[in-house]
Amino acid sequence: MNSREVILGRIRDALTLAPPVEQEIPRAYRTGQTMSSEQRVELLVDRLLDYKAIVHRSASDELPDVLARVLADVGARRVGVPAGLDDSWLSRFAGEVVVDSSDMPAPQLSELDGVVTASTVTCAETGTIFLDGSSDQGRRALTLVPDLHVCVVTIESIEVGVPEALARLVPERPTTLISGPSATSDIELERVEGVHGPRNLHVVIVR
Repeated sequence: MNSREVILGRIRDALTLAPPVEQEIPRAYRTGQTMSSEQRVELLVDRLLDYKAIVHRSASDELPDVLARVLADVGARRVGVPAGLDDSWLSRFAGEVVVDSSDMPAPQLSELDGVVTASTVTCAETGTIFLDGSSDQGRRALTLVPDLHVCVVTIESIEVGVPEALARLVPERPTTLISGPSATSDIELERVEGVHGPRNLHVVIVR
């Protein structure tokens, strides 16, 4: 008997001895936290800044100007967008807008200066932005390959906690969770940015 057979045999024995689950496990997550919209925004901004994201605020009618200014300030001239993004958002942007499609190979996305997307829901408590692959958010590669991600978050989409945020998601959709710019640390706590996604995250909170 080899090692593989021994291990599989132990697993089978453990499954045989395990008691059957006769009832559903209760999952009493904490929900119903009450915060005003202003409190949710301020909590989210605090978390985003702690993650080294750059936060901008905008009224809905000012969004095209704010996005144009953000992209100009970082020197972006060629920006990718998902196919379903509102055309008016980048109507004031002076550079080239590239509409993403599944036909575009992922390596070509690295040639973009950045990407602009919407978002589905955001958790203020953890500073986490959820993308679900909707037409205004695009495929996962679009938001992971370019070095700059400008993400628009509406104030109505900000929830206080994780349970409330998850309740607004469709489980079958491909969900990407963003908590600040991509960063990791080795055993000596040396921070390295841009390993798993964009090094630069700009969040525009729209009222």
